[in-house]
Amino acid sequence: MRHIRIQSRRRTRLTLGVAAVAVAAAAVAPATPAAGSAAHVGTVAQALVGLQRSVPFRGTAWGVDPAAHQIVVSVDNTVRGRRLAAVAAAVHRLGVTARLQHVNAAFHTDISGGDAIYGSQYRCSLGFNVLSGSTHYFLTAGHCGNVEKKWWTSASHTTLLGGTVAAKFPGKDYALVKYDASYTNYPGTAGSQDITHAANAHVGESVTRRGSTTGIHSGQVTALNVTVHYSGGGTVRGLIQTTVCAEPGDSGGPLYDGTAAIGLTSGGSGDCRSGGTTFFQPVMAALSAYGVSVY
Repeated sequence: MRHIRIQSRRRTRLTLGVAAVAVAAAAVAPATPAAGSAAHVGTVAQALVGLQRSVPFRGTAWGVDPAAHQIVVSVDNTVRGRRLAAVAAAVHRLGVTARLQHVNAAFHTDISGGDAIYGSQYRCSLGFNVLSGSTHYFLTAGHCGNVEKKWWTSASHTTLLGGTVAAKFPGKDYALVKYDASYTNYPGTAGSQDITHAANAHVGESVTRRGSTTGIHSGQVTALNVTVHYSGGGTVRGLIQTTVCAEPGDSGGPLYDGTAAIGLTSGGSGDCRSGGTTFFQPVMAALSAYGVSVY
């Protein structure tokens, strides 16, 4: 089943919803401009609008590969039979403006920097330490911030980190936590990796993720501006799609390329034994929304 799984300190999982993304059902003009031409780029943009207006299918995702001037439509292993045939037909009608790819597991979001942060019931991962003036905060996933108002360093709640001051989910997937005055250890790193600035992702980029469940894993960016529909929580837009694996508890953790902060772990499919597809909230959007910066 395609679950949004939340890792609790009691090691239980809560289903929040199902990943689903709009796929066009209406045909596009049969004559398709040459790939890479200005006319073809315009056709991709028009096709993308058509996808946004269509009825969503659960277990699918779509985004843009700007280097190939294509829409990338992904289907997980729950999309079968007539639903799979409908998605494949829609992609086929888009011609060279789109390509279809299959994922071997169901899409879900994983709630649980990379260091573990514990709420009253659930565990997530700290994303990036950020600063506004002289006030210190950290970023994590919005679906983490929506369900927990305070965060500690351990399940025993002996050391308070701080409280959630803002969270955005659905629509986007980021949250801001203000450090408690009693806590003063907030290095500008993701594990041992120093973070000095933030940047936008690009297709083909090699990226690394750190999370409190699975540690450090790497992969490549495969699509941008990905839209996902969650049946229990609405729509998330503008995500980064990658080949990096993730598991429950990794949500909110940092995605980075060297010293550059790239994103926050949102969700995906698979695990770190067999691999998978993972989506990330671009960190630039969170920094802009909250008026904070990495350091």
